[in-house]
Amino acid sequence: MASAPQQLPLFYNGLEPLSSDLHADYKIRPAETAPFLATQHAIPVTIDEFALIQRYMPIVFSAGEDSIPIALMGLNEGVNVFVDADGKLVDSTFYVPAYIRRYPYLLARLRPDAQELSLCFDPTSDTIGKFEDGQALFENGEPSEVTKNILSFNEQFEQAGARTGQFMNELRESELLMDGEVSIQQEGFDQPFVYRGFQMINEEKLQDLRGDQLRKMTKSGMLPLLYAHLFSLSLMREVFARQVQMGKMPQPNMAG
Repeated sequence: MASAPQQLPLFYNGLEPLSSDLHADYKIRPAETAPFLATQHAIPVTIDEFALIQRYMPIVFSAGEDSIPIALMGLNEGVNVFVDADGKLVDSTFYVPAYIRRYPYLLARLRPDAQELSLCFDPTSDTIGKFEDGQALFENGEPSEVTKNILSFNEQFEQAGARTGQFMNELRESELLMDGEVSIQQEGFDQPFVYRGFQMINEEKLQDLRGDQLRKMTKSGMLPLLYAHLFSLSLMREVFARQVQMGKMPQPNMAG
């Protein structure tokens, strides 16, 4: 997958503000596939999604100081076990993270000093344009119902993102994050497959929490989120097994 410019978020190749003047006759079509997903193994997620995501994918935290929660759709770069080569879901009941469902739209500041966020879209997406068929983005110069729904979804995503940022700040203050490592022994191999390069909750430290710190986490609703993350880690082996079935196994000791 061609890498987007560094200043743009994952998946986005460009951003253009949605305008009733410039895009009055634009329509949108539903996407049957998401080709950009086929080689993407890690997706940013919000804490609002932890309860659902932990049923399908491992939730870990990215490495570095500005760590964010991510869901693993594969354990190795370029591997996604939940979509086929065209980017179509292999399981229709799978929970698709909001970050993916948001594309090709995005709320962004048009200028660094702007107070308000504007609804933008990626002009390279083939789901929006001057189509004969599809749902209109504007009607009589005003945003259509579908555009209002898109805006509402993006606003909710931004709010969830703000809550996630606060959660990560509290998590860093609690010093519960540690470098993660998962070792998977595959039958027929002498050496295990070892995955690193992510962060996870230190379960021993979590169990040792006492007093004010524990009460604060219980009251803020952090504890269920931390346990959702910990429970989800068991899915690492399931994702690995899917990679084996797809013939996309890495070399032992070079897993990540």
